[in-house]
Amino acid sequence: MVTALVALTLLHGTVRIGPTTPVCRVEVPCSKPAAHVLLSFSRGSTLLHVRTDAAGGYRVRLAPGTWTLSTRLGIRPAPIRFVVPRALSAKRDFSIDTGIR
Repeated sequence: MVTALVALTLLHGTVRIGPTTPVCRVEVPCSKPAAHVLLSFSRGSTLLHVRTDAAGGYRVRLAPGTWTLSTRLGIRPAPIRFVVPRALSAKRDFSIDTGIR
């Protein structure tokens, strides 16, 4: 029996949600951290759930390759496809569109 070892990448970053107001103003942030949001990472039959912290930060260990991120927040929450590199760690920030215009 041969067992393949896959080195996982520590993917980390911040998730923001916005716009948070109909009119964005200079010097006033138009988005905010997506605090305590459930993120779903999927690849083939693998599905991992991670919740962001109060600052919108997340950390998850994923195998290198193409993954899909989905969440139930925002307007038309379309899944986001992205690539996890073969590395010890990688930073990837995400944005959620509220649809406020």
